[in-house]
Amino acid sequence: MKEGIHPKYFDTTAHCACGATFKIGSTKENIRVDICSACHPLFTGKQKLIDTEGRVQKFKKKYAGVTPPKKKPAKKKKLKKK
Repeated sequence: MKEGIHPKYFDTTAHCACGATFKIGSTKENIRVDICSACHPLFTGKQKLIDTEGRVQKFKKKYAGVTPPKKKPAKKKKLKKK
């Protein structure tokens, strides 16, 4: 490897918002993450729902006062007979 072109490599500790810490190797000295394997629903099997209101209810609430534009009547094409 060439000297001077690679970043420094640190043995550091990653801190999660849930309080878990992990020893890892990284190019950064201090790492803080929001979610890790100790608190992620995929790994724990427990699902945390932060959003209590569903997507459909949010959509209906957002567009409750909006009326759709009126459609113009479609013109019928006349067929030519040969």
